[in-house]
Amino acid sequence: MSDSTASDDTGLTTGALARRLGVAPTTLRSWDRRYGIGPAVRADGRHRRWRPGDVAVLETMCRLTSAGVPPAEAARAAREGAEAARAGKEGARTDLTGRRGAAAPAEEPTGGARERAGAAGGLPLAGDVRQECRGLARAAVRLDAPAVAEQLTTAVERHGLTDAWHEVMVPTLHAVGRKWASSGDRYVEVEHLLSWHVSTALRRATRPAVPRDATDGPGPVVLACVPGEQHTLPLEALNAGLSRLDVPTRMFGAAVPAEALSAAVRRLGPVAVVLWAQARSTASLALARHVAATRWGVRGARRTPAVVLGGPGWAGRPAPGLPRPTGLDDALDTLAGVYDAA
Repeated sequence: MSDSTASDDTGLTTGALARRLGVAPTTLRSWDRRYGIGPAVRADGRHRRWRPGDVAVLETMCRLTSAGVPPAEAARAAREGAEAARAGKEGARTDLTGRRGAAAPAEEPTGGARERAGAAGGLPLAGDVRQECRGLARAAVRLDAPAVAEQLTTAVERHGLTDAWHEVMVPTLHAVGRKWASSGDRYVEVEHLLSWHVSTALRRATRPAVPRDATDGPGPVVLACVPGEQHTLPLEALNAGLSRLDVPTRMFGAAVPAEALSAAVRRLGPVAVVLWAQARSTASLALARHVAATRWGVRGARRTPAVVLGGPGWAGRPAPGLPRPTGLDDALDTLAGVYDAA
Protein backbone atom coordinates (compact mmCIF):
# COMPACT_ATOMS: atom_id res chain seq x y z
CA MET A 1 0.00 0.00 0.00
CA SER A 2 1.33 3.47 -0.87
CA ASP A 3 2.21 5.77 2.02
CA SER A 4 0.07 8.52 0.42
CA THR A 5 -3.17 6.63 1.02
CA ALA A 6 -5.63 7.15 3.84
CA SER A 7 -5.05 5.96 7.41
CA ASP A 8 -5.63 2.46 8.71
CA ASP A 9 -5.53 0.72 12.10
CA THR A 10 -1.76 1.10 12.36
CA GLY A 11 -1.87 4.92 12.15
CA LEU A 12 -1.97 7.72 9.61
CA THR A 13 -0.12 7.45 6.34
CA THR A 14 2.26 10.22 5.34
CA GLY A 15 -0.17 11.55 2.74
CA ALA A 16 -3.08 11.65 5.18
CA LEU A 17 -0.98 13.35 7.86
CA ALA A 18 0.37 15.88 5.36
CA ARG A 19 -3.19 16.85 4.42
CA ARG A 20 -4.12 17.13 8.08
CA LEU A 21 -1.17 19.40 8.89
CA GLY A 22 -1.29 21.38 5.65
CA VAL A 23 2.28 20.55 4.61
CA ALA A 24 3.78 18.61 1.72
CA PRO A 25 4.53 14.88 2.19
CA THR A 26 8.11 15.59 1.15
CA THR A 27 8.39 17.99 4.10
CA LEU A 28 7.46 15.22 6.53
CA ARG A 29 9.98 12.86 4.96
CA SER A 30 12.65 15.58 5.08
CA TRP A 31 11.98 16.27 8.78
CA ASP A 32 12.20 12.53 9.47
CA ARG A 33 15.52 12.25 7.63
CA ARG A 34 17.12 15.45 8.93
CA TYR A 35 15.80 15.82 12.45
CA GLY A 36 14.57 12.39 13.48
CA ILE A 37 10.94 13.54 13.64
CA GLY A 38 9.65 10.26 12.27
CA PRO A 39 7.01 7.62 12.97
CA ALA A 40 7.48 5.05 15.70
CA VAL A 41 6.03 2.30 13.45
CA ARG A 42 6.80 1.51 9.82
CA ALA A 43 4.37 -0.92 8.22
CA ASP A 44 6.15 -3.80 6.48
CA GLY A 45 9.41 -2.22 7.63
CA ARG A 46 9.14 0.49 4.95
CA HIS A 47 5.89 2.45 4.83
CA ARG A 48 5.47 5.15 7.45
CA ARG A 49 2.51 4.98 9.85
CA TRP A 50 2.10 7.90 12.22
CA ARG A 51 0.61 7.20 15.67
CA PRO A 52 -1.07 9.87 17.86
CA GLY A 53 2.21 10.55 19.69
CA ASP A 54 4.00 11.09 16.37
CA VAL A 55 1.25 13.43 15.22
CA ALA A 56 1.51 15.48 18.42
CA VAL A 57 5.25 15.95 17.86
CA LEU A 58 4.67 17.15 14.29
CA GLU A 59 1.89 19.51 15.34
CA THR A 60 4.35 21.11 17.78
CA MET A 61 6.98 21.23 15.04
CA CYS A 62 4.61 23.05 12.68
CA ARG A 63 3.51 25.49 15.38
CA LEU A 64 7.08 26.40 16.33
CA THR A 65 8.36 26.82 12.78
CA SER A 66 5.35 29.00 11.98
CA ALA A 67 6.37 31.21 14.91
CA GLY A 68 9.86 31.60 13.43
CA VAL A 69 11.83 28.97 15.37
CA PRO A 70 14.52 27.35 13.18
CA PRO A 71 13.55 23.80 12.14
CA ALA A 72 16.41 22.08 13.99
CA GLU A 73 15.53 23.82 17.26
CA ALA A 74 11.82 23.30 16.70
CA ALA A 75 12.43 19.57 16.21
CA ARG A 76 14.47 19.36 19.40
CA ALA A 77 11.80 21.21 21.37
CA ALA A 78 9.04 19.04 19.90
CA ARG A 79 10.89 15.84 20.86
CA GLU A 80 11.66 17.12 24.35
CA GLY A 81 8.05 18.16 24.81
CA ALA A 82 6.87 14.69 23.87
CA GLU A 83 9.37 13.08 26.23
CA ALA A 84 8.31 15.41 29.04
CA ALA A 85 4.67 14.60 28.40
CA ARG A 86 5.40 10.88 28.60
CA ALA A 87 7.43 11.43 31.76
CA GLY A 88 4.57 13.42 33.20
CA LYS A 89 2.15 10.58 32.61
CA GLU A 90 4.55 8.11 34.18
CA GLY A 91 5.10 10.46 37.09
CA ALA A 92 1.37 10.88 37.61
CA ARG A 93 0.88 7.10 37.70
CA THR A 94 3.80 6.64 40.10
CA ASP A 95 2.48 9.38 42.33
CA LEU A 96 -0.57 7.27 43.11
CA THR A 97 1.63 4.62 44.73
CA GLY A 98 5.19 5.74 45.17
CA ARG A 99 4.75 9.54 45.72
CA ARG A 100 7.00 10.34 42.76
CA GLY A 101 6.31 13.80 41.28
CA ALA A 102 5.37 14.50 37.64
CA ALA A 103 7.89 16.08 35.27
CA ALA A 104 7.29 19.65 34.13
CA PRO A 105 6.39 20.13 30.46
CA ALA A 106 9.06 21.52 28.18
CA GLU A 107 8.77 25.18 27.20
CA GLU A 108 9.02 26.69 23.75
CA PRO A 109 12.44 28.12 22.88
CA THR A 110 12.50 31.87 23.36
CA GLY A 111 14.98 34.74 23.35
CA GLY A 112 18.37 33.67 22.06
CA ALA A 113 17.05 30.44 20.58
CA ARG A 114 14.68 32.36 18.37
CA GLU A 115 17.33 34.93 17.47
CA ARG A 116 19.55 32.21 16.00
CA ALA A 117 17.03 31.55 13.23
CA GLY A 118 18.67 30.93 9.87
CA ALA A 119 17.24 30.99 6.36
CA ALA A 120 13.45 30.74 6.48
CA GLY A 121 12.27 27.72 4.57
CA GLY A 122 15.02 28.24 2.00
CA LEU A 123 14.02 31.87 1.32
CA PRO A 124 16.91 34.37 1.16
CA LEU A 125 15.91 36.85 3.86
CA ALA A 126 18.46 39.65 3.69
CA GLY A 127 20.07 41.42 6.62
CA ASP A 128 18.80 41.77 10.16
CA VAL A 129 15.08 41.12 9.82
CA ARG A 130 12.35 40.75 12.42
CA GLN A 131 11.73 37.25 13.72
CA GLU A 132 8.18 37.47 12.32
CA CYS A 133 9.64 37.51 8.79
CA ARG A 134 11.12 34.06 9.29
CA GLY A 135 7.90 32.58 10.62
CA LEU A 136 5.93 34.23 7.82
CA ALA A 137 8.37 32.95 5.19
CA ARG A 138 8.18 29.39 6.48
CA ALA A 139 4.39 29.47 6.55
CA ALA A 140 4.32 30.84 2.98
CA VAL A 141 6.68 28.14 1.70
CA ARG A 142 4.43 25.50 3.29
CA LEU A 143 1.43 27.22 1.64
CA ASP A 144 -0.07 27.37 5.12
CA ALA A 145 -2.70 30.03 4.39
CA PRO A 146 -4.23 30.19 7.90
CA ALA A 147 -0.79 30.73 9.49
CA VAL A 148 0.14 33.39 6.90
CA ALA A 149 -3.13 35.28 7.51
CA GLU A 150 -2.79 35.06 11.29
CA GLN A 151 0.81 36.26 11.31
CA LEU A 152 0.08 39.22 9.03
CA THR A 153 -2.88 40.30 11.17
CA THR A 154 -0.76 39.98 14.32
CA ALA A 155 2.06 42.02 12.76
CA VAL A 156 -0.28 44.92 11.96
CA GLU A 157 -1.84 44.83 15.43
CA ARG A 158 1.52 44.58 17.20
CA HIS A 159 3.67 46.99 15.19
CA GLY A 160 1.19 49.27 13.44
CA LEU A 161 0.54 49.47 9.72
CA THR A 162 3.68 51.24 8.49
CA ASP A 163 6.14 49.22 10.59
CA ALA A 164 4.38 45.97 9.66
CA TRP A 165 4.66 46.94 5.99
CA HIS A 166 8.34 48.00 6.11
CA GLU A 167 9.67 45.41 8.54
CA VAL A 168 7.54 42.29 8.00
CA MET A 169 5.65 42.33 4.71
CA VAL A 170 8.22 43.91 2.39
CA PRO A 171 11.27 41.84 3.49
CA THR A 172 9.32 38.60 3.13
CA LEU A 173 7.90 39.60 -0.25
CA HIS A 174 11.38 40.51 -1.47
CA ALA A 175 12.75 37.17 -0.26
CA VAL A 176 10.07 35.29 -2.20
CA GLY A 177 10.78 37.41 -5.27
CA ARG A 178 14.50 36.67 -5.07
CA LYS A 179 13.84 32.96 -4.67
CA TRP A 180 11.50 32.96 -7.66
CA ALA A 181 14.00 34.88 -9.79
CA SER A 182 16.78 32.41 -8.98
CA SER A 183 14.69 29.23 -9.28
CA GLY A 184 13.06 29.52 -12.70
CA ASP A 185 9.32 29.04 -12.36
CA ARG A 186 9.53 27.53 -8.88
CA TYR A 187 7.96 29.33 -5.91
CA VAL A 188 5.48 31.21 -8.09
CA GLU A 189 2.67 29.70 -6.04
CA VAL A 190 4.37 30.90 -2.84
CA GLU A 191 4.54 34.48 -4.14
CA HIS A 192 0.91 34.41 -5.25
CA LEU A 193 -0.28 33.07 -1.89
CA LEU A 194 1.76 35.56 0.11
CA SER A 195 0.78 38.51 -2.10
CA TRP A 196 -2.90 37.62 -1.82
CA HIS A 197 -2.76 37.51 1.97
CA VAL A 198 -0.71 40.70 2.23
CA SER A 199 -3.35 42.41 0.09
CA THR A 200 -6.10 41.00 2.31
CA ALA A 201 -4.33 42.20 5.47
CA LEU A 202 -3.89 45.69 4.02
CA ARG A 203 -7.53 45.92 3.03
CA ARG A 204 -8.60 44.81 6.48
CA ALA A 205 -6.40 47.55 7.90
CA THR A 206 -8.12 50.16 5.69
CA ARG A 207 -10.72 52.18 7.51
CA PRO A 208 -14.08 52.67 5.79
CA ALA A 209 -14.31 55.92 3.85
CA VAL A 210 -16.39 58.64 5.46
CA PRO A 211 -19.13 59.84 3.06
CA ARG A 212 -18.81 63.50 2.23
CA ASP A 213 -20.53 65.97 -0.02
CA ALA A 214 -18.64 66.42 -3.28
CA THR A 215 -18.73 70.20 -2.76
CA ASP A 216 -17.52 70.02 0.86
CA GLY A 217 -13.76 70.07 1.33
CA PRO A 218 -10.92 69.17 -1.01
CA GLY A 219 -11.04 66.29 -3.45
CA PRO A 220 -9.58 62.86 -2.76
CA VAL A 221 -6.14 61.43 -3.46
CA VAL A 222 -6.16 59.25 -6.58
CA LEU A 223 -3.97 56.14 -6.47
CA ALA A 224 -3.13 54.47 -9.78
CA CYS A 225 -0.52 52.28 -11.39
CA VAL A 226 0.74 53.61 -14.72
CA PRO A 227 -0.20 51.72 -17.90
CA GLY A 228 1.48 48.32 -18.05
CA GLU A 229 2.20 48.23 -14.29
CA GLN A 230 0.66 45.36 -12.29
CA HIS A 231 2.28 45.81 -8.86
CA THR A 232 -0.43 47.22 -6.60
CA LEU A 233 0.63 46.21 -3.08
CA PRO A 234 2.57 49.43 -2.33
CA LEU A 235 -0.47 51.47 -3.38
CA GLU A 236 -2.69 49.28 -1.19
CA ALA A 237 -0.41 49.99 1.77
CA LEU A 238 -0.55 53.72 0.98
CA ASN A 239 -4.33 53.55 0.65
CA ALA A 240 -4.62 51.90 4.07
CA GLY A 241 -2.27 54.44 5.64
CA LEU A 242 -4.16 57.42 4.21
CA SER A 243 -7.46 56.00 5.46
CA ARG A 244 -6.02 56.04 8.98
CA LEU A 245 -5.20 59.72 8.53
CA ASP A 246 -8.78 60.43 7.37
CA VAL A 247 -7.54 61.41 3.93
CA PRO A 248 -10.12 60.27 1.32
CA THR A 249 -8.81 58.23 -1.59
CA ARG A 250 -9.87 56.67 -4.85
CA MET A 251 -7.95 53.47 -5.54
CA PHE A 252 -7.79 52.44 -9.21
CA GLY A 253 -5.18 49.72 -8.94
CA ALA A 254 -3.17 48.10 -11.71
CA ALA A 255 -2.41 49.31 -15.24
CA VAL A 256 -4.78 52.26 -15.53
CA PRO A 257 -5.01 53.44 -19.19
CA ALA A 258 -3.90 57.03 -19.72
CA GLU A 259 -7.28 58.10 -21.12
CA ALA A 260 -9.15 56.59 -18.16
CA LEU A 261 -6.80 58.25 -15.70
CA SER A 262 -7.29 61.67 -17.30
CA ALA A 263 -11.08 61.21 -17.29
CA ALA A 264 -11.06 60.24 -13.61
CA VAL A 265 -8.98 63.29 -12.70
CA ARG A 266 -11.36 65.64 -14.50
CA ARG A 267 -14.40 64.02 -12.84
CA LEU A 268 -13.02 63.80 -9.31
CA GLY A 269 -10.95 66.98 -9.03
CA PRO A 270 -8.39 65.32 -6.75
CA VAL A 271 -5.93 67.21 -4.60
CA ALA A 272 -3.21 64.74 -5.62
CA VAL A 273 -2.57 61.83 -7.96
CA VAL A 274 -0.07 59.12 -7.06
CA LEU A 275 1.41 57.32 -10.08
CA TRP A 276 3.13 54.03 -9.21
CA ALA A 277 5.79 52.52 -11.47
CA GLN A 278 7.71 49.48 -10.33
CA ALA A 279 9.81 49.21 -13.49
CA ARG A 280 11.67 51.91 -15.40
CA SER A 281 10.06 50.68 -18.61
CA THR A 282 6.60 51.68 -17.35
CA ALA A 283 7.52 55.05 -15.83
CA SER A 284 6.40 57.74 -18.28
CA LEU A 285 7.29 61.33 -17.40
CA ALA A 286 5.15 62.48 -20.33
CA LEU A 287 2.11 60.87 -18.69
CA ALA A 288 2.96 62.36 -15.29
CA ARG A 289 3.25 65.86 -16.77
CA HIS A 290 0.02 65.37 -18.72
CA VAL A 291 -1.84 64.45 -15.52
CA ALA A 292 -0.27 67.39 -13.67
CA ALA A 293 -1.57 69.74 -16.40
CA THR A 294 -5.13 68.36 -16.31
CA ARG A 295 -7.56 71.12 -15.27
CA TRP A 296 -11.05 71.18 -13.89
CA GLY A 297 -13.42 73.67 -12.28
CA VAL A 298 -15.15 76.83 -13.38
CA ARG A 299 -13.52 79.47 -15.56
CA GLY A 300 -11.34 81.75 -13.50
CA ALA A 301 -10.94 79.17 -10.71
CA ARG A 302 -9.58 76.15 -12.52
CA ARG A 303 -7.31 73.81 -10.58
CA THR A 304 -4.74 71.11 -11.23
CA PRO A 305 -3.66 68.17 -9.06
CA ALA A 306 -0.37 67.63 -7.32
CA VAL A 307 1.27 64.61 -8.94
CA VAL A 308 3.36 62.35 -6.72
CA LEU A 309 5.65 59.72 -8.24
CA GLY A 310 5.90 56.41 -6.42
CA GLY A 311 8.04 53.35 -7.03
CA PRO A 312 11.59 52.51 -8.14
CA GLY A 313 10.70 52.98 -11.81
CA TRP A 314 11.06 56.76 -11.42
CA ALA A 315 14.54 56.60 -9.89
CA GLY A 316 17.22 58.66 -11.64
CA ARG A 317 14.73 60.55 -13.77
CA PRO A 318 14.66 64.27 -12.92
CA ALA A 319 11.09 65.52 -12.58
CA PRO A 320 10.98 69.10 -11.21
CA GLY A 321 7.74 69.83 -9.41
CA LEU A 322 6.79 66.15 -9.15
CA PRO A 323 7.76 64.91 -5.67
CA ARG A 324 9.02 61.35 -5.29
CA PRO A 325 8.68 60.12 -1.67
CA THR A 326 11.35 57.75 -0.40
CA GLY A 327 9.00 55.35 1.38
CA LEU A 328 5.56 54.82 2.87
CA ASP A 329 6.07 57.20 5.81
CA ASP A 330 7.36 59.95 3.53
CA ALA A 331 4.46 59.42 1.11
CA LEU A 332 1.92 59.62 3.93
CA ASP A 333 3.47 62.85 5.24
CA THR A 334 3.59 64.38 1.76
CA LEU A 335 0.01 63.54 0.83
CA ALA A 336 -1.42 64.46 4.23
CA GLY A 337 0.32 67.83 3.89
CA VAL A 338 -1.10 68.40 0.42
CA TYR A 339 -4.60 67.47 1.61
CA ASP A 340 -4.41 69.71 4.70
CA ALA A 341 -3.13 72.61 2.63
CA ALA A 342 -6.06 72.23 0.22
